[in-house]
Amino acid sequence: MRPAAASLQAMEMSFIDNTLDRQSERRGDSDYLKALLTRPQTRIVLSTDKTLVFRNEADNGIGHDLDAALALGASADEMVFLGLRPEDGQPLFATTLPCSDDDLETNEDLLVQDLRNLALQNAFSSGDLSVLAQARALIHWHRTHQHCSKCGAKTHMAEGGYRRDCPSCGAPHFPRTDPCVIMLITHEDRALLGRPARLPEGVYTTLAGFMEPGETIEAAVRREVFEESRVRVGEVSLVSNQPWPFPANLMLGCIGTATSLDIEIADDELEACKWCDRDEVRQMIDGTHPEEHRIPPSISIAYELIVGWLEDRI
Repeated sequence: MRPAAASLQAMEMSFIDNTLDRQSERRGDSDYLKALLTRPQTRIVLSTDKTLVFRNEADNGIGHDLDAALALGASADEMVFLGLRPEDGQPLFATTLPCSDDDLETNEDLLVQDLRNLALQNAFSSGDLSVLAQARALIHWHRTHQHCSKCGAKTHMAEGGYRRDCPSCGAPHFPRTDPCVIMLITHEDRALLGRPARLPEGVYTTLAGFMEPGETIEAAVRREVFEESRVRVGEVSLVSNQPWPFPANLMLGCIGTATSLDIEIADDELEACKWCDRDEVRQMIDGTHPEEHRIPPSISIAYELIVGWLEDRI
């Protein structure tokens, strides 16, 4: 793969500015973590399965104090240590709540929000949105890995939330991050864009898919593009990456050059797929497309790949 161009460092995406000191070498020190948890300035990010819970106050931050978290049903034994803020050493933790969104929405002191919407609204700083992404991904893993995959016994948290241990068979389990390739495929002055059914009406985006075991990034790009569109891809370059906590992906942003042009939607992942020239992509961005087609919002790496190509940055 070619190294990414220096100009790509200017790409603006959500969830990429996490500056917390994760203190990974101290996660096994339970006394240290307990001391951090009880500090007055410590804040705890609360989450249900898919949403985050905030205080409904004028100074609403991203977390709650320990007493408030426990009062809402959080368990002191299930606190994930996120890290320390570098500017002031404030400890941040995250945990799940044993209740539904509907239960919380009746509490006028709380706000229940989806992280994707918070990013679209630019509701917090880029650093805080990145911390919330870390919290959401970890909490989702803990909610969905309560039992050992080897023997089925109930597991318990260890290493500050970066491991779950089975007391029955001794198996350790670690949080997973699933790598995905997301790629803008081009041919001369055109880009290949598709429309998955899951997206809002009119949105066209880059193709994407999960990497498989034993597969290189380049091979995954070529396989996924061919599976979805029957377009063949030659040269592939990795240009950027983005944590995507829905639920716990790492998006590997690539560009690739097509060696064939004919499109055939070959599976059920796409509703439509087409080659778009630069004028059409500009219309999608400007909101002047005659069929009201548009590209994804700027929080995503797909937006940056498309705009980077349009502006000749990639």
